[in-house]
Amino acid sequence: MKLRVFGETFALARLPGNAAVPDWVAGSELIALVRTARELSIVCRDDAVPREVSEVERGFRAIVVTGTLDFTVTGVIAALADPLAAAGIPIFGLSTYDTDHILVRESLLPAAVEALRAAGHEVSGEPADTR
Repeated sequence: MKLRVFGETFALARLPGNAAVPDWVAGSELIALVRTARELSIVCRDDAVPREVSEVERGFRAIVVTGTLDFTVTGVIAALADPLAAAGIPIFGLSTYDTDHILVRESLLPAAVEALRAAGHEVSGEPADTR
């Protein structure tokens, strides 16, 4: 698959399920909101999340499958998750209507890119282009 690393650094925040979507949610490459009865999960640009947000994990980079995936395509996330799991790299997966994304800790991004390339994927974007 052809993959691209986004330039932004992301955070994953958790708010109560009944919380309003905060004004600080920002990003140009990826924003994701998922609400359940128990939580409002937010993926957005890391520097947009205020320091007073208590449940937040910071320092993630996103890797996206380029192009649009047909809904009949199977195993996309598995094709990314399996080599990363074998390399000991945890992921946070997201799907949109068009494609799939994975988030990895920024400190693990070089190893993630290496593992994905070793599995036969093409990866572009920083730091993927700096070998």
